[in-house]
Amino acid sequence: MSRKVTVIGAGNVGATVADVLANKNIVSDIVLLDIKPGLAEGKALDIWESSRINYFDTRVKGYTDDYSKTANSDVVVITSGVPRKPGMSRDDLIGTNAKIVKSVAEKAYEYSPDAIFVVVSNPLDVMTYTAYLATGLPRERVFGMAGVLDVGRFEAFIAEELHVSPKDVSALLMGGHGDTMVPLPRYTTVAGIPLRELMDEETIQRLVKRTQKGGGEIVQLLGTSAWYAPGAAVAQMIEAIILDSHRVMPVCVMLEGEYGLKDVALGVPVKLGQNGVEEIIEVKLNEDEKALLYQSAEHVKEVMKVLDEMHLF
Repeated sequence: MSRKVTVIGAGNVGATVADVLANKNIVSDIVLLDIKPGLAEGKALDIWESSRINYFDTRVKGYTDDYSKTANSDVVVITSGVPRKPGMSRDDLIGTNAKIVKSVAEKAYEYSPDAIFVVVSNPLDVMTYTAYLATGLPRERVFGMAGVLDVGRFEAFIAEELHVSPKDVSALLMGGHGDTMVPLPRYTTVAGIPLRELMDEETIQRLVKRTQKGGGEIVQLLGTSAWYAPGAAVAQMIEAIILDSHRVMPVCVMLEGEYGLKDVALGVPVKLGQNGVEEIIEVKLNEDEKALLYQSAEHVKEVMKVLDEMHLF
């Protein structure tokens, strides 16, 4: 059965999504789209030329601003927007990126009304809300990639600290994508061993803080946002959708009462499958964890309010 994925935005993140996904060899077609002439075409051709070398059959094609080429996509990934520069918070991007994401989501939906939409543009939680409003789709089919990346960072830092394989680290993280995210050490294990049996509290809190600032650390080093880990995280989500594997991973989704929260796009653990978000999993949080999650939700709601006051919808 042929499967088609469209990636809108052929910048560093979008091109990495296309490359990692092509190498997984689980879809028949990947369309890379960008507004800059030649960019998507060039990157798609470069990826396609690696097909024999890396042994994949996925056909990768690039186009300039031609949404008709995205028709009948199973999954649409939105990476469009301006990346962060040093000194900028993700929230600083809202004015510019909300207009871009709204336009992109509407055009992509016109050609692929049955698609699942995965949002990557920053500020992530509010751009997920933007795409949700722009497409009018149910929340199960419009959600954001943040938690998979943030958890991956947390797990990588833990593996480095303990000098263990990252394959054995399994963490959980919730909340907004930014400084208010809520890593959950109580739900984090190494080969089934609770993290707190292997690491003291001071070290755990240092790694939690590093995870919260993980994106900023890379912006400071590179002068722009990360792309290898974000691209790989998106590809992992798409794999769960295409293969209908019911993977449990943290995803930014509109909440309708879960965790006592409503009308806010927030990262929570879900089951991902062919219908998108198949189930939102509610884990038991203690009072401290709940307080941090609600604090994160309040911050996201403030930025969502900025979007509402722009009167784009």
